[in-house]
Amino acid sequence: MARAALTWLVEPGHRAVWTLVRRLGAPEALDRLLADDVPDRHLRAAVAARSAAGDARQMAAEAMERAQEAGARLVVPADAEWPARVDALASLELDSGMRVNRDTRPPLCFWVRGDRPLGPTLERSVAIVGARASTGYGTHVTNELAYGLAEQGWAVVSGGAYGIDAAAHRAALAANGVTVSVLACGVDRPYPIMNSEMFAQIAERGLLISEWPPGAEPLRHRFLIRNRVIAAATAGTVVVEAAARSGATQTMSRVLALNRPGMVVPGPVTSAMSVGCHELLRKHPGARLVTSVADVLEEVGRIGEYLEPAPRGRERVRDRLDEESALVLESLPRRGTATPEEIAAEARLDLRTVLRRLSLLEAAGLVVRTDSGIALTPPRPVVT
Repeated sequence: MARAALTWLVEPGHRAVWTLVRRLGAPEALDRLLADDVPDRHLRAAVAARSAAGDARQMAAEAMERAQEAGARLVVPADAEWPARVDALASLELDSGMRVNRDTRPPLCFWVRGDRPLGPTLERSVAIVGARASTGYGTHVTNELAYGLAEQGWAVVSGGAYGIDAAAHRAALAANGVTVSVLACGVDRPYPIMNSEMFAQIAERGLLISEWPPGAEPLRHRFLIRNRVIAAATAGTVVVEAAARSGATQTMSRVLALNRPGMVVPGPVTSAMSVGCHELLRKHPGARLVTSVADVLEEVGRIGEYLEPAPRGRERVRDRLDEESALVLESLPRRGTATPEEIAAEARLDLRTVLRRLSLLEAAGLVVRTDSGIALTPPRPVVT
């Protein structure tokens, strides 16, 4: 109940509050905050302003009741289903002095809608994020990635927004897979409202999770706070499309700072929706370029779990030739014939070597002998 009250009282991720909870426990930390017994004057002012809107403990009780009505539950670190990966946020340090970069500490709790256990579901998960104003290209790539990952038994995590987020959720659902939406508002009032049907499907077959109590509004800054959870809770994150400055690139900065697999899909150099992706690849050596499900699985899977052969074109017989045989073959005229002596002179090889290689090339079906000399085997006619 104390953690529920703290999530109403102070925005998640707050460095001083998290430190206080870790040192004293949530009940005493709440008592200290409400008694104005903390050294941070900015925190005291924030708590006082929030307390003017209501009693934190009463608000927590009401949030618990509202959660029960919505079929949601509260998950705290002591619970078996707590997602352990998010604890890595305890050591996340970012350069910028902005609050969302300073206050990046782990969640105090999660409000959860859906029957699946939170921790095990997120243990084998990949985040797919990107632009709200996605292009047809971005939507197509997202569909391929999310569907393929879901088929392989990976949960697809995103933020529920328009564009890439919604495409990722819907593709995972279409594959009869699991998808998790990390919200910047209460789990009982998913945003945007036009995605309500999608959120209902996610709650039924996957999970809706949030750090904010039921009823909380989707304020702009909360999306930026929420992004650190997407980065920390998953095995890796893929950015499909992103403008020059976007929430997706902000999420990726946290992924890379946590030393998690950060993957980026390249796009057309003429597309404004791929500028952020290309900047990530250019400025961050740790970001990996991915173009397929196989690429993503190779990054997030256990060592040796997903080994894909390097992409190659169709192999031809001549690709397996040794150096001398290839040289003899290249010395034959494109049209007409040549004698072994002429071939030896062109290839700059002795006649004996040329005769041996010609026998091998003939057996491979690459050359034919005629009355006038040696010729390349005519190409087979194309059957239409």
